[in-house]
Amino acid sequence: MIKIEYGAWVREFEAERERRAAVGDPDWGKGAQLSPEIVRSIQKFQVGEDGDGSALCGKADLAGDPVYSEAVRLFIAEEQNHARMLKLLLAAGGADTLDGHWSDAALVRVRRLLGLRVELLVLMIAEVVALGYYRALRDGAADPLISEVAGRILADEERHVPFHCLRLREGLAGLPRPARRAVTAGWRGLLGAAAALVAVDHGPALRALGVGRGAFVAQTLRSSGWMARAMSGGPVPAPAGAGLGAGV
Repeated sequence: MIKIEYGAWVREFEAERERRAAVGDPDWGKGAQLSPEIVRSIQKFQVGEDGDGSALCGKADLAGDPVYSEAVRLFIAEEQNHARMLKLLLAAGGADTLDGHWSDAALVRVRRLLGLRVELLVLMIAEVVALGYYRALRDGAADPLISEVAGRILADEERHVPFHCLRLREGLAGLPRPARRAVTAGWRGLLGAAAALVAVDHGPALRALGVGRGAFVAQTLRSSGWMARAMSGGPVPAPAGAGLGAGV
């Protein structure tokens, strides 16, 4: 099995934490114009971003790499910051958060029953769907505060995906190549099903953002091609500050 050095990712997460502190929050005081369908959609994603990450941290600790565990904790802190910003965005538009949502509860329940490798595969489905969602929210929302918050979250998610791909490439490296390809093909199939569920559940919001349901699913699947190749042994984009070229 290949062994990955995660120190570069720790430094990347730490650098982003410092940059975020220096930039500060969006101007919540200017308020936001949130349509009912956008409110309902953001509320559901806010639930998905909000969690303590204790199960993932525990599995990362059991993997035996303290540097990777540290990187996972920094990743979770970014996800918690997303939940915080979405909560403040909803408040800026005069809306509350939800106590929970069935889709998030089901996803968390499945992830907690499994080991680190399978949990990350399930987590990656949520991360890739989120890429398409926050891109649509950033580009399609007429309200500038919505676009700013979505853009900030999208930038984080675009870093999270390579981080998880790298760990999954390491975790799948011990399997024969046909088995790795079967795993990633199955993962893309589940991703397509999840994207279709989100497209139906968030259809009114996506339509308001100028994105059709079919287009959302198709784009999500297209975007996942390099991820599947990375997980099965291909190159993974390096952290921006790592100085490692195009990939590792």
